[in-house]
Amino acid sequence: MSVNAIEPGKTRIGWIGTGVMGASMCGHLIDAGFSATVFNRTRSKAQTLIERGATWADSPRAVAEAADVIFTIVGFPHDVRSVILDDEDGVLAGCESGNIIVDMTTSQPSLAVEIAEAAAKKDVLALDAPVSGGDKGAKEGTLSIMIGGDAGAVAALQPCWDAMGKTVVHQGDAGSGQHTKMVNQILISTGMIGVCEALIYGHRAGLDLPTVLKSVGSGAAGSWSLSNLGPRIIDNNFDPGFFVEHFIKDMGIALAESRRMGLSMPGLALAQQLYQAVAAQGHAKDGTHALALALSSLNGFDWKTRN
Repeated sequence: MSVNAIEPGKTRIGWIGTGVMGASMCGHLIDAGFSATVFNRTRSKAQTLIERGATWADSPRAVAEAADVIFTIVGFPHDVRSVILDDEDGVLAGCESGNIIVDMTTSQPSLAVEIAEAAAKKDVLALDAPVSGGDKGAKEGTLSIMIGGDAGAVAALQPCWDAMGKTVVHQGDAGSGQHTKMVNQILISTGMIGVCEALIYGHRAGLDLPTVLKSVGSGAAGSWSLSNLGPRIIDNNFDPGFFVEHFIKDMGIALAESRRMGLSMPGLALAQQLYQAVAAQGHAKDGTHALALALSSLNGFDWKTRN
């Protein structure tokens, strides 16, 4: 299938999901010169985009009917299925031949394949393009975007990728982007345990934690999580760059895929159990670095008061 050129001022963009990540990402596309039609379950969360010139639509289908390329970034796989595949109000129901659907939610690889196959029956291309970089990367337009699907569509969308991300890699066929995001989440899940345990150790040892970060952040132990979330943990800022409840969902997908492939992933399983404890303690809507709160509780003290 040939792909039309994607050009600011010409190509109409649709955007569904204007939460912590989506609002910033869509905003970058508007800044790049694309006209946008938007939908979100809670309209107020799209208000800033509307004030910047986006047009509101009353359903995912209505977004698709007004757009050439439709981006989605929602919460869970069941949300992706409903938003894209619903027979009445879904994105695909409103698509015409030549449209492109880009799901940027972290979701199931098998669902990405299902969407691509359903789209192909309508002469529509569907890409899975989950991202990494959190709210900071979304705001700064420096996300890592990992993409599965048609190579021609990936290349044509370069002006959009450039507006939202810094590292853009086509991983392969449909589902490959989601599989790559699972690799990313497995790395983060166990890495975050190390970040939180290290800071708890440093605190109990009587060290000044910002001073500790100056030494360890630039050495072999350095990581994105340590540099970006370590200071937030120290400052008791647990606002979500990425929700705990969504991270638990991602780890569940990775574990399910691992079982399907016959893999044993004990580290990932431990991380998921620890994050279940974080959610059980009332932090499901906090950022993933709230793991520090659960681990400090396990050690008999309140991280926020440090006693």
